[in-house]
Amino acid sequence: MFTPKIPPPDTAPTPGTSLVPPLTGLVHPPACTCHHTPTAPAPVPAAPPARPAVQFTPGSLVVAAAGGTAAVLIIGTVLISMLLAIAITAASVAVCAVVLRSLLNNQKGH
Repeated sequence: MFTPKIPPPDTAPTPGTSLVPPLTGLVHPPACTCHHTPTAPAPVPAAPPARPAVQFTPGSLVVAAAGGTAAVLIIGTVLISMLLAIAITAASVAVCAVVLRSLLNNQKGH
């Protein structure tokens, strides 16, 4: 069942032949029919002047550190408040489910 099926020897191609006939006699026309001489390549544009390196002063380093700290604190506060909102919603849904279940069970008993 899992053995490969080998074609009989009379239909199998010989190792030296190809199943695809070779393409012969194809001639591509030139891209254009105008007769012009090639021109010299365009000159390479000069490299733009190098930018001066950015230098931080002690004051700018303090401002950058304070800005990064503020961004981390604000993003953390937003994420924590979103997590807290989801937790409060889940807890209130669970309480509602317990109350509804007890109300429905009490109705069946009466």
